[in-house]
Amino acid sequence: MKWFNDGDLHFALGIEDTFVPQSRPGERPIDEYELTDHYEQVDSDLGLAKEVGAEMVRWGVPWYRVAPSSGQWEWSWVDRAMASFEGLGLRPVVDLLHYGTPLWLENQFANPDYPKHMAEFGARFAERYAHVATDYTPVNEPMIHALFSGEYAYWPPYLEGPSGLVSIAASLAEGFVLTQQAIAATLGDRATFVHVDAGMRYVGDVDAPEHRDTVARLRHQSFLVEDLVTGNVGDSHPLLSQLRLGGVTDRQLSWFAENAVKPDVMGVNYYPRHSTEIFETGVHHSGGFADPRPHFDAGTEGLREVLTSYADRYGAPVMLTETCVTGSVAERLAWMDESVATVHGLRSAGLPIVGYTWWPLFDMYEWTYRHSTNPRADHLLSMGLFDLVENPEGPLHRRRNPVADRFRQHATAAVAQSSLARK
Repeated sequence: MKWFNDGDLHFALGIEDTFVPQSRPGERPIDEYELTDHYEQVDSDLGLAKEVGAEMVRWGVPWYRVAPSSGQWEWSWVDRAMASFEGLGLRPVVDLLHYGTPLWLENQFANPDYPKHMAEFGARFAERYAHVATDYTPVNEPMIHALFSGEYAYWPPYLEGPSGLVSIAASLAEGFVLTQQAIAATLGDRATFVHVDAGMRYVGDVDAPEHRDTVARLRHQSFLVEDLVTGNVGDSHPLLSQLRLGGVTDRQLSWFAENAVKPDVMGVNYYPRHSTEIFETGVHHSGGFADPRPHFDAGTEGLREVLTSYADRYGAPVMLTETCVTGSVAERLAWMDESVATVHGLRSAGLPIVGYTWWPLFDMYEWTYRHSTNPRADHLLSMGLFDLVENPEGPLHRRRNPVADRFRQHATAAVAQSSLARK
């Protein structure tokens, strides 16, 4: 029996793994593993996850380092990480693509060969680590990818507008399908696919004439890549005209329908203070990263809605694959308790929730680092079970805080409850 069918609630942690290695004037590369010194401390970092009771870790692969040039593969650091996973008995949920592409891939996601390069990467990874890694997220948050790279012109290849979004979304979706097919061909029935996207909600003056069409588009758009990869874009899809205007052909849509791949688990990322945007009459915000709409703390109400909507839409078990609040220890503890209680309540009501993930294990650095010249310390986000502490003599220290103890309590209680239920 696969883990997501055993009836248990599985507790996981994530390590922030955004990689955007390209740079241009006014922008510096961003690699969260480098910023957090995870490259040096991968073994002990995974040990921390085991120490606080995590069963699995959502963990990403720096594709640009693994493939430093076309046709060249450098696996030594990943070998080390996978050996640690195996030795600790931790289950890796492998985030194959958490934003950036290799430096040699011109035009990044807009390159016509991107999908086949992505699929080759996935196949090689799955073959090399078949003994330890069987759970895969082919693309983390593909709609955030499409927005940042295709509509906001914030990340490479810096496309913009609705047509840019469609172009990147379609390319990501094709790469997603080919990668999942390649991994499945390598691992067979052993493979598990955890699709992950961001829960997005819109409230406020959503019915105002100036906002109605935009809100309707955004609500459908948040599911666009998952709809494509699962073959759910037909003649009645509400974004069909936008797809066609963006250059997606009927032949491409037929290909997605014929090559549909499904999630074994549908992962949803939800941040109570950031996942719900507010529309205000008379106020215009682009919605881009540089000009965001205001956010509303939707708390557990929003969490219930996004988990339920994804379960209903895709007919798969769901997993909360990222959640946290950026704030004090007291604020993090409160949200952890509230969100875990909500997940347990939804499970009791019959919603098939199979996992809970606190993201991240230790603090991270805000993406604004990329557009800054300030030191990393100025961009620190307090989110984790372990604080990152500057160390003038070497890599960052990890300082355990009370959120780690609370996570362990919840994870241990879930294991005990599962054991009791089996007796």
